[in-house]
Amino acid sequence: MYKIQTLNNISVVGLDRFPRGEYEIASEISKPDAILVRSAKMHDMKLPESVKANGRAGAGVHNIPVDAMTGARIPVFNAPGANANAVKELVVAGMLMAARNIGQGWRFATGLSGEDPAISKDVEAGKKNFVGFELPGRTLGVVGLGAIGVKVANAARALGMNVIGYDPTITVRAAWALEAAVEQALSVDDLVSRSDFITFHVPLTDSTRNMINSDRIRLMKQKSVLLNFARNGIIDDEAVVAGLDNGHLYAYVCDFPSNLLKDHPRVITLPHLGASTAEAEENCAVMVADQVRDWLENGNVSNSVNFPEINLARAEGGYRLAVVNSNVPNMLGQVSTDLAEAGLNIIDMINKSRGDIAVTLIDVDNPPPEEAVQRIDDIEGVLSVRCLGCE
Repeated sequence: MYKIQTLNNISVVGLDRFPRGEYEIASEISKPDAILVRSAKMHDMKLPESVKANGRAGAGVHNIPVDAMTGARIPVFNAPGANANAVKELVVAGMLMAARNIGQGWRFATGLSGEDPAISKDVEAGKKNFVGFELPGRTLGVVGLGAIGVKVANAARALGMNVIGYDPTITVRAAWALEAAVEQALSVDDLVSRSDFITFHVPLTDSTRNMINSDRIRLMKQKSVLLNFARNGIIDDEAVVAGLDNGHLYAYVCDFPSNLLKDHPRVITLPHLGASTAEAEENCAVMVADQVRDWLENGNVSNSVNFPEINLARAEGGYRLAVVNSNVPNMLGQVSTDLAEAGLNIIDMINKSRGDIAVTLIDVDNPPPEEAVQRIDDIEGVLSVRCLGCE
């Protein structure tokens, strides 16, 4: 019986991916095999030694101490792309709200008073203050072409916009999904200087913090629109407000309200709604539940931020060893020797590494004796050994 501890309310649709006869799930549970989390901060949490996996039902892992997890030989899973459609829709809505002055018009309309004929007269007199512009023919710059950025870029193309993208680490999968008409920017500076709208879909790191500052704002077109539905801190809010006040920027739409932003007439702030749809929460929970289960039962790794991607189909009738070890020479040779000395035949094997961590999956023809497993565990550099399907 595997034990799963939840630190937040996780969608039941996701939790149902764990067979009830094989998994026990609770918010308070002793010796959990895995921890599932959404927003709870884990940096100060004392981690039980029994934990073998940590899954975040969302994109990004800012609330998880990844380095500490790696040191404890624990893979950290997340759900990139599971909320991509939800964020894409909000970015499109943000562009429309900014272009058509919907926020300002709404505030004007809610402030109307008097009898209906008087309101109608005020509407006709006031609507000229909210004249906007249309999206076709405008240029959207997309910084970050992961699952969300690609969907945003393709949606903008479908709306008749020109699109420029920048992502020096774009994956082959993302590149295949991106419309061919999306133009590649040479740099962030190149992108911001040619875009009417600029949206960001990158994590908050030392290199992306205050990516948009007063220097880059000066490079932007007059009356540019900024959208941030990624992470607070990517954009220097004070620099943006200065750009709005002097008329260089047209509007700022973001998911991160603050006292500086919430009452500004050219800012639309939303209460972190990016992934706040029932579908996104369910998708994230399902995705991370499947990943955690696959690791616990099969040793396979998908969408981990600290472990290598690895997948080996189970050999029929075989028994699997999942070995986590330091990425140093001769580990496979030592493990293979110990298995041979135990009289075990290797049916299939795969090894993948990422940084200092390596994962080896080995299918053998018979249940490995406890002594053989212990000998592998005693090899210098081996961090953990699990025998899967050996009960």
